[in-house]
Amino acid sequence: MGIWGRWFRRASAPPRIEPRASVQLAGGGVAVSGSDELDSYLRGGELTASGAAVTPESAMRVGAVYGCVRLRASVVATMPLQVHRRLDARTREDASDTPLGRLLRRRPNRWQTPSQFRRMLQAHVMLRGNAYALVTRSLFGARDVTELVPLAPDRVQCRQLDDLSLEYTYNRRAGGTVVLGQGDIMHLVGLTLDGVTGVSPITYARETIGMSLAQERAGATMFHNGARASLVLEHPNKIGKEAQALLRASLDEYRSGGDREGKALILEEGMKVGNLAMTAEDAQWIESRKFSRSDIAMFFGVPPHMIGDTDKSTSWGTGIEAQTQGFLTFTAEDDLTMWEEAITRDLIVEPTSPLYARFNRAALVRGDIKARTAAYASALQWGWMSPNEVRELEDRNPRPEGDAYYDPPNTAGGAPTTDKEPTDDPAPAA
Repeated sequence: MGIWGRWFRRASAPPRIEPRASVQLAGGGVAVSGSDELDSYLRGGELTASGAAVTPESAMRVGAVYGCVRLRASVVATMPLQVHRRLDARTREDASDTPLGRLLRRRPNRWQTPSQFRRMLQAHVMLRGNAYALVTRSLFGARDVTELVPLAPDRVQCRQLDDLSLEYTYNRRAGGTVVLGQGDIMHLVGLTLDGVTGVSPITYARETIGMSLAQERAGATMFHNGARASLVLEHPNKIGKEAQALLRASLDEYRSGGDREGKALILEEGMKVGNLAMTAEDAQWIESRKFSRSDIAMFFGVPPHMIGDTDKSTSWGTGIEAQTQGFLTFTAEDDLTMWEEAITRDLIVEPTSPLYARFNRAALVRGDIKARTAAYASALQWGWMSPNEVRELEDRNPRPEGDAYYDPPNTAGGAPTTDKEPTDDPAPAA
């Protein structure tokens, strides 16, 4: 909101700057606000039973989490977002030439493309349950939205006032806080339990993600030490400390990337070698990692095969196709609806405005030319699309007389019709 809007439109509740209790850490560069944030920072995140600290940043180091977040964010980022104008109950027209249409399709702010902006905010929703963007409007006139500035969700607190409106407190990087009204923020909410703020899958998948982090750390340590937990060496006699140190140094040269790694180990003085612990395969370490990967995919609503886990499902046929369609129907559709409704609520000021935003779901099959052409053929055959509408979806210029709608088969008449108004002129005599 512009400065003039703040002075006149919200004179009763101007933005207020409050001092921020902060702790400047030694070495500079990190400021912590409040005791909760300080405690979380010192512990490195929320500890889990496995001992791993899980934060949104550390969770993204898990391949399954990264794959799920990337996949869901990419669907929102790459799908065409269009602005339409509702003329009446049955008629719509394109409104991409409006300020809102240009903002969403060309330049949401001064440094991001539309796909970058949507991908970033969708990732915020996936990792933190909420995404926020500061809404900047023109000072006069229709108060159109001129810019959407993404805000770090960790720096925003949302609360509901007594009049049921929402208030947002933003912790500025330079210090202090600024209080913003509901009209100043575009707020994307994921799964919510209180109707105000969303919860992240990280919150409830924390133990599963922590176990996966611990497994990766254990696996890295295991391979660093030579792919086996350790060995036991049996000597028929007693050896001294100096001999033990030399023997240990010699063994370390055979593992951990030593020059003699993979070569035969020569034992002297009747020494014998044996396993002290089970290998990773014997302990079913690999199976436990697969289970964690599938469990994380379930938390994010993503079929396991879409992040590379195809062990328990066929990679061919209708099984994979049905799982993919389920993702589009129940997961991607939820994300698209969240965006459409947030745009309508937060960016369109006039409640009775005929404008609305909608993703073009047909783009989901644009990579499948067989399914796309079959859908076009059916639409043309049954008369609910014209050839020029099909050409427009394929980014092609219209052709002469391409606005005709063909009558469905097995109906009276076969000549194509157009969308022009009918006339009362009598038919010519035979």
